[in-house]
Amino acid sequence: MRSSSFTLALALLLGALGSGGVASAEGAGSAAVSAETAPTGFAAVNALGQNGTTGGVGGPTVTATTSEQFLQYIDTVGPMTIKVQGTIDITSKQGVRPNKTIVGVGSSAVINGGGLDFYRSYNVIVRNIKFTNAEDDAVNIGQQSHHIWIDHNEFVAPVDGALDINRAAEYVTVSWNWFNKTDKNMLIGHSDGNGSQDAGKLKVSIHHNFFDGSKQRNPRVRFGEPVHVYNNYYRNNELYGIASTMNAGVLVEGNYFENVAHPCYSASGYADSGPGRLVQRNNQFVNSGACETNGSVSEPRTFYSYTLDPAANVPSLVRAGAGVGKIGA
Repeated sequence: MRSSSFTLALALLLGALGSGGVASAEGAGSAAVSAETAPTGFAAVNALGQNGTTGGVGGPTVTATTSEQFLQYIDTVGPMTIKVQGTIDITSKQGVRPNKTIVGVGSSAVINGGGLDFYRSYNVIVRNIKFTNAEDDAVNIGQQSHHIWIDHNEFVAPVDGALDINRAAEYVTVSWNWFNKTDKNMLIGHSDGNGSQDAGKLKVSIHHNFFDGSKQRNPRVRFGEPVHVYNNYYRNNELYGIASTMNAGVLVEGNYFENVAHPCYSASGYADSGPGRLVQRNNQFVNSGACETNGSVSEPRTFYSYTLDPAANVPSLVRAGAGVGKIGA
C-alpha cells in the first residue's frame, strides 16, 4: 500500500460526504473512491478523533514468517505495517494493538487455528489473509474498538463466528471478503441483554462480500444503526441471509440473492430476539424468497458517500474481486 495514494484517496472520500435523512425505498449513492486504495463506508468516516482508517501508515514495514514474529508485531505499540508470508499457526484469539496494517503477501498468507481480537483498539486494517480453522472467532471486533477495515480476506471453518462485531464497536467496514461455507458467520451485537452498551453504536458497512454457502448470520444484527449491507453476493445460504433484531436498523440494497429461501428477517425477529427495522431497495432475488421489511432506518448517506453497483452485476463483480490474491502487497 502506498501511503501517498492512500492519503489522497482517503481525503477525496472524506470530502465527498453526502446529506442526511432516513432510508426509504429508492435512491442510490454517489461516487466514491475505489475500495482497492482506501476503505469506503464507516471505516472512512472522521469520528472519535480518528480521521478515517490508515492503519500502519507512518510506521515501519516488517514481514512475519513465524508465529513468534507475528505475535510480537501485533503487540507492538505504535504504527506498523505487518506483511504476513506463508502460514502462521496461532491459538485462541490474539489481541491487536492500534495503528496496524496486517496484509498478506501474494495469495498464500494464512492465519490458522486462532484469530484476531480487537479490545479497545482502533485504526487497524486487515487484508489479503486466509483464516482457517479458528478455534473460536476468526476475527472479533469488540469493546469500543473503532475504525477497523476488514478487506479481501477468506474465512474457512471457524468453530464459532467468522467475524463478530460487538460491545459498542463502531466505524467498521467489511469489504470484498469470501465467507466460504461458514456457519455462524457474522454477529453484530453481543446479546439481547446488551442494549445499554450496544444501542447507538455498531455502525458497520458491509459491501461486495461473497456469502458463499455461509449458513446464517450474514449478518445477524442487534441494536446497531445504521448497518449498511450493499452490493453483496448471497448464494445458497441454508438458514437465512440477514436478520435485523432488537430494534437494529439495517439498510439492504443492491445485493444479489441466489437460492436463499429467507433473504431477510426483521418484523418477526429471529430465534429469541425481538423485531428489528429493515429497509430493502434495488436488490435482485433469483430462486429466493422475499426480504422481510419493517419500519425505517437512518440513511447511511448521513455519514458517507458511496457508489451502488447494479444488483445484476454483483455476482460477476464479487466473484472476480472478493477474497485473497486480488490486491498487491
